[in-house]
Amino acid sequence: MIKRLKKHGNSLALVIDRAILDLLKIDPDTPLEISTDGQVLIVSPVRDSEHQEKFEKSLEKINRKYGRALKRLSE
Repeated sequence: MIKRLKKHGNSLALVIDRAILDLLKIDPDTPLEISTDGQVLIVSPVRDSEHQEKFEKSLEKINRKYGRALKRLSE
């Protein structure tokens, strides 16, 4: 399938056909991760388990860095 970008204000938009959205179970509330390998654009839905894992890693990093300060603020 070949698509063209559409002008959307000052940006460009990629319109994804309903059949593809249904196949991937993507709706307007589904967060999408956009990445690249330097040659291609990769758009993929963020699934709960993957999102949860990223959240937990970020939370762990924040707690290591700011845990003491956050504990003092809570007291």
